[in-house]
Amino acid sequence: MPSEADDIASAMIASWSAGFSKLDADALAALYSKSAFFFGSNPTLYRGRDGVKAYFDGLPRWHAPRARFSDIRTERVNADLVNMAGVASFFLDGDAPALAVKITWVIAREDGDWKIVCHHVSSRTPLI
Repeated sequence: MPSEADDIASAMIASWSAGFSKLDADALAALYSKSAFFFGSNPTLYRGRDGVKAYFDGLPRWHAPRARFSDIRTERVNADLVNMAGVASFFLDGDAPALAVKITWVIAREDGDWKIVCHHVSSRTPLI
């Protein structure tokens, strides 16, 4: 039976995936905290909603982008904080994933709504 943490993460994943499928930087940035830290697919640390918007505005305009999340794990830290970890596979212009990464989110209640406070992706290939 899914936990409340699972439900919170699932709702965030659904909203995030919908925004990514349109490369809608404004919709995606709205999912993040005003104090967010964001490490995406490049080495730059983006900060806050403006940083997240800049990241997504800077992506190539793929024809049919979509993301699929798998191996999701969640943990409720306290009443206002959820940890999420999993794998995000990105399909950019075809049926095969162009990229699959490990992803972690820290999701916190902010102004009565759930927001991503920390977003980090890393290689699935061992680095050492």
